[in-house]
Amino acid sequence: MDSINKCQREVLVINIGNELLDGLRENGHLLWLGEQLARRGLPITRSVVLRDDAAEISEEIKKSWGKYDLIVTTGGLGPTSDDQTRASIAKVLGLKLQRVDSAAKNLETLFTKIGRKVSPADLSQCTVLEGGESLSNPHGTAPGIFYCDGRTTLVMLPGPILELHPMYENEVIPRLCSIGCASDGEAYVQVRTFGIGAVPLEQIVRPLIIEGMALTFGTHTGIVDARITSGTSGACSKKLCEVAKSIRDAVGDDFVCTGHSCLATIVVEQLRSMEKTIALAESCTGGLLANSFTDIAGASKVFAGSAVCYSNDAKINILGISECLLAQHGAVSAECAEAMAAAATEKFGTDYALSVTGFAGPGGGTDDNPVGTVFIGYATPTGVWSKKVFMHGDRGQVKLRAVNTALDWMRRHITKYGVEDCIRRS
Repeated sequence: MDSINKCQREVLVINIGNELLDGLRENGHLLWLGEQLARRGLPITRSVVLRDDAAEISEEIKKSWGKYDLIVTTGGLGPTSDDQTRASIAKVLGLKLQRVDSAAKNLETLFTKIGRKVSPADLSQCTVLEGGESLSNPHGTAPGIFYCDGRTTLVMLPGPILELHPMYENEVIPRLCSIGCASDGEAYVQVRTFGIGAVPLEQIVRPLIIEGMALTFGTHTGIVDARITSGTSGACSKKLCEVAKSIRDAVGDDFVCTGHSCLATIVVEQLRSMEKTIALAESCTGGLLANSFTDIAGASKVFAGSAVCYSNDAKINILGISECLLAQHGAVSAECAEAMAAAATEKFGTDYALSVTGFAGPGGGTDDNPVGTVFIGYATPTGVWSKKVFMHGDRGQVKLRAVNTALDWMRRHITKYGVEDCIRRS
């Protein structure tokens, strides 16, 4: 769209479910919806988590209706007695619940296929607020609801992630765009970096943005994102992209991408463009590095496999690492990381390889290599290298940071030397 300067809208997200407050399930809906709504120019103003309690749900809707431009609820749309969302909201708004024949038919067809009989409770899911729309749910039994009365737009989504995500993307966003509530495209430009902190990044970025533009930062496991919106400047999307390009040039090698691509995606794209392959050898990351590749559709064109060799015996028997090397230098060493990477290219027959070995904690470590020390090995068509890094945080954070650091090191190397490596190898 030509301009993404929109008035700030008030957005409320209500996550409903006893399991969220009882600690039985993490509230991933808020995190995901926060990201998705912000992309469309609808950053969440307020969020609340409620139990499956009709009185609580009713009270929240009573005090919030008309104060927010958009209210999104998750959960409580199923067929059991604790699913109170639909009926509670209908009562507060003084609306009837109407049967949606197409949704009921789809439910009956589904139950016939799996050999179940449809009960009245099951069919209670196939109702919509009077004057609202039923949102198709091909991945589950409970349709969503879209309702707008001119003051507040209400979106009611099911609880299961596999149902909520596609419903939001395929059913909700088109409707929000059609009524002018959401941006047709992303409402901001995001510059993703790695290897530079938020403070020094802001020192680079701040002088490059136009007066009135809004700038926010997000950090996670070594990645720092700078998001630029038009704010009060009235800048169009083209101008925001020009600012992003100037930031990219100023940041240099620490620039990863414009947008949301993860480091593994960048590396996969680099390797595909070069028609080269990669293998992995992991110790302390326990398969997380491999998972980052297999999360990407189409990665099989470049990713051959991974050897997770946690013990010394596994490193010896699977990768063929010398016992003498381990005895002399230890498993957490530059020599071991390099040997692991070189062995991975040989075992899997690939052009490149990454290896990771370290002390993730909370135990282990030495005076020279305390907990958080990680050695990364990198094998290429022209040589093998290693890199020693120190990661702060708990065990999980050390592992995730090690994965990102390994990927970023390879990304930088291929950006600089990838083509030259290919020429030398051919």
